[in-house]
Amino acid sequence: MAGRPDLGALGAMLLDMDGTLVDSDAAVERAWVTWAAEYGVDAAEVLAVAHGNPARRTVAHLLPELDDAAVAIAAQRQHELQYDDLSDVVATPGAHELLAALDGLGLPWAVVTSADDRLAKARLAASGIRPPLLLTISDVRQGKPHPEGYLRAASALRVAPSACLVVEDSEPGLAAGRAAGMATAALRGLDGDLRLADLGELADLLRRARATPQVNACQVQQ
Repeated sequence: MAGRPDLGALGAMLLDMDGTLVDSDAAVERAWVTWAAEYGVDAAEVLAVAHGNPARRTVAHLLPELDDAAVAIAAQRQHELQYDDLSDVVATPGAHELLAALDGLGLPWAVVTSADDRLAKARLAASGIRPPLLLTISDVRQGKPHPEGYLRAASALRVAPSACLVVEDSEPGLAAGRAAGMATAALRGLDGDLRLADLGELADLLRRARATPQVNACQVQQ
């Protein structure tokens, strides 16, 4: 790890969607279990590798005999199973508190996700989240753990990668942030430069780090 990030000097925050901003675990699991049955793959094997990885990467790993076109079709089927499955998709604990803090402080932020454009917009809308910048798997050539998505987000926000904090809940996402040269904050007990119980904790840390120092009244009189 690079050491605890300086939140007072932060230039932008880049957030993952599923599992970080949006609690969609149940919907993701339902889709993969259905997909596994359709493609004759053991569901437990699928769930062991799917979290945080783009669908194409997961499919290619599970079905190495497929060519690129067949992998794309299988990955698209997995997304299709999720588009309208939004009944229990909500914001994660502290998500709205963190986003309110970012907006109140005027700190740029973006969402970088391995979901495709349609799925990302549907889940964010269901969670009441409207990012100023959204980059999906549809916008990049290579998904996480490749750093392309996070580097493109930093470029779009005109912030140096070294001044960005990536917030993730999966190893592929954290690897993408590190490869982009960014500090990382990790959920789910994972190992980031900053470990978080939830996003509310990050909101509190951010506000304290960027609070305007109060001048002592005695110092003013002097």
